[in-house]
Amino acid sequence: MAGPVGFDENWTQAQRDTWAAEGARAYAEKQKGVISEAFKLSKPAARADGRSDAPPSASWPTPKPIESSLPRVAPLDPDLLPEAIRDYVLDVADRQQSPPDFAAIAALCGLASIVGNAARVRPKQHDDWEVVPNLWGAIVGRPSAMKSPAMRSALAPVFALQDDLRKEWEAAQREADINAALSDLDAGEARKKAAKAIKAGNREEAKRLMAEHSKGDEEETPCPRLIVNDATVEKLGELLNENPRGLLLIRDELPGFLARMESEEFQSERAFYLESFNGDGQFTYDRIGRGTILIENCTLSMIGGVQPARIAPLVKGAMTGERDDGLVQRLQLVTWPDHISSWTWTDRIPSARARERYDQAFRDLHQFAQGLDEKAIFGFAPKAQDMFRQWMTEIQTEARSGKLASALESHLLKMPKTVASLALIFHLVDGGRDAIGAEATGRALDFADYLRSHANRLYSAGAVAAENGAKLIVERRAQLPEAFTARDVWKKSWAGLYDRDSADSAIDLLISAGYCREAPPVASPSGGRPTVSYIWNSQLKVEG
Repeated sequence: MAGPVGFDENWTQAQRDTWAAEGARAYAEKQKGVISEAFKLSKPAARADGRSDAPPSASWPTPKPIESSLPRVAPLDPDLLPEAIRDYVLDVADRQQSPPDFAAIAALCGLASIVGNAARVRPKQHDDWEVVPNLWGAIVGRPSAMKSPAMRSALAPVFALQDDLRKEWEAAQREADINAALSDLDAGEARKKAAKAIKAGNREEAKRLMAEHSKGDEEETPCPRLIVNDATVEKLGELLNENPRGLLLIRDELPGFLARMESEEFQSERAFYLESFNGDGQFTYDRIGRGTILIENCTLSMIGGVQPARIAPLVKGAMTGERDDGLVQRLQLVTWPDHISSWTWTDRIPSARARERYDQAFRDLHQFAQGLDEKAIFGFAPKAQDMFRQWMTEIQTEARSGKLASALESHLLKMPKTVASLALIFHLVDGGRDAIGAEATGRALDFADYLRSHANRLYSAGAVAAENGAKLIVERRAQLPEAFTARDVWKKSWAGLYDRDSADSAIDLLISAGYCREAPPVASPSGGRPTVSYIWNSQLKVEG
């Protein structure tokens, strides 16, 4: 049998064994960051014909199993949701065969956008710290996990409210057009009378007549909005000025948005969105042709879906600090439930009662927010205040202990805003219009425990991505050349292996587990640097 390319088939078994043993030792030293000088000296040089004088690898270790497992997450307890929205969320999940988590998180982000900055909560009794209850959420699931259908169902009342606002605006515009036409007629008559007054020498009367029928420079009232899907920051800023209570950004796929925000090219956009997370700030941008535009209220809630393989590289960047801008940590309402492996045919009429209560919760909140002449400030009732104080003390102590990864630490330090926001939203949905009570606060704190377990899974995704990628390469190795490169892997665009870094991480794991190793270098015909390639462990069965 012919040996590997670049080797002499006449080598003795002793030569082969020597080369394999030295190769294993060199790899062990490389893993520690030190390459054995002895190996460097003993490594045979490449010959002019491109072949090596060193013996090929002949002995391989038994490959170790590659294990990948995400941390366990808490299931969504329906009691975490207010009664007004609970039954509909469960109804959607049952009919769509999707985790209830998807509809629940989308519903909360939708409710937060309806409140916007019209109401705020002061988590402390005497401090002036105010929280705008806008929320950023993400639902993580495999392709076809029913993420988008669950979001559409949960956000249906928000779309309905926006349609109602548009119809009211259109009716008002028609009325305004009629009034404008009548005003034109009146103005025509006024001009005739003014002309007569001028002829009669009564200039003051002419001025009075024209002033009474002057239309001025009134601008058309923009159509109100609640939702935006894709807009430049300039346009989004204009929409926020037209809708000062805030907007809901809906993205079916969040990774593209997040990756764009992490790029150095879009620093100004990133700053705008980071300000929008706080919900109570202003933002000024200057553009040639547009001039200077001041956004008085940067209030934005956000919800979108993402596949595990797409979120993992972004999380990895946040964990390593390579692409960490704090944007991932602002996705406070992340849910990553276990995949539903079973499926049951479900064909029934949706619950009309559950849908009516659900829609009414949104309508009531919308009317409440619209009816406020100025922002409403809510505080905690005494018992609720003690509950929030104790929880915040615990979370701050843990986050500042130095025992957590910096990305998770940053995530936890943003949770007080989230918990205060949820407490206010739960309180308002239950009809509360006074101080936030213990029931809404307790529900928010329990929801925080649920969110924490999903955050743990999120920040473990970077490490698990390499394990999943390594397993996928092994499963599909028949699609690769006999001696393959990292480029051969990522050009396949397999899930989670779409760039050089992800392919390198997965291959490094395969090497350490004994599945493959670097092939002996072959001199480049052009005299350049040899391409690093890898060969499979001969103990692996060939699969077609």
